[in-house]
Amino acid sequence: FKSMQTVPNIFITSLAFEDVILLLTCVPVDAACYMVETWLFGRVGCKMLSFIQRTSVGVSVFTLTVLSADRYKAIVKPLELQRADAVLRTCLKATCVWVISMLLAVPEAVSSDLYAFHLPEKNSSFETCAPYPVSERVLQEAHSLVCFLIFYIVPLAIISIYYFLIARTLYQSTSNMPAEEQGHARKQIESRKRVAKTVLVLVGLFALCWLPNHILYLYRSFTYQASIDTSAFHLVATIFSRALAFSNSCVNPFALYWLSKGFRQHFKKEVLCCKRKAPATRRPSITQNYTPTRTMSVTGSEISVTFLTDYSITKEEESV
Repeated sequence: FKSMQTVPNIFITSLAFEDVILLLTCVPVDAACYMVETWLFGRVGCKMLSFIQRTSVGVSVFTLTVLSADRYKAIVKPLELQRADAVLRTCLKATCVWVISMLLAVPEAVSSDLYAFHLPEKNSSFETCAPYPVSERVLQEAHSLVCFLIFYIVPLAIISIYYFLIARTLYQSTSNMPAEEQGHARKQIESRKRVAKTVLVLVGLFALCWLPNHILYLYRSFTYQASIDTSAFHLVATIFSRALAFSNSCVNPFALYWLSKGFRQHFKKEVLCCKRKAPATRRPSITQNYTPTRTMSVTGSEISVTFLTDYSITKEEESV
């Protein structure tokens, strides 16, 4: 749908593509690990699956970070989003996110291998895929800390800063808005607040779903020495944290359906066939029918009126 081809939706499409890859590759393999005691996919499968999973996690959190930055620009610097090449630039940013995530996943693929783990209560051992041997304590501690910082703490800290600035800007813009501009400007603010709220929910879901997995990984790294924990509680905690982490790749469509009116309408029309397809309406383009009206440019605590096209308001309202 042309009306849905907006800057935030391009990032969300990239996020969805990553979710599908993770669900189709890593979830079946992870489930198989709890059904059999041996690794079934060989050394090559170990390295490939480690690379795919680390890439998927990187794409998720880095896309959400870039998407939060995009929402910041949409609210604080709205005129920058009206460039004719905005969609192309967004596609390039999404591609860069994938490239960076793949590069960060290369060390994971290189170090991952089949290592033997000892079970003291059974006086036996088994071989499975891991990023390091359990005996290398310094390596496992460093690996868990670096992953926790790069793929969780730092991106979420950057996102928090962006949303603090967004909240401050929205508060200042509404409190200092001239009375004669309130009707038109408030409509724009509300539409952009809805998109920012959607992104914030996606970020919150990611943070909630992946936190137990990171905590468990840190626990293993700083407590395992020569053997592994085989208690029932640890097994249940492991299965729960992995299932919760993978569920993050399933909940985003439900969140979009709940939060986005445009997504909900198109989903019903095309998947559930609940409504007849509405007749297409002509939308003003960036290069045609460029009728300047007004917008807000926030500087400090003051708000000034500059230019805004009807196109930008329409696209913001129809975007996720």
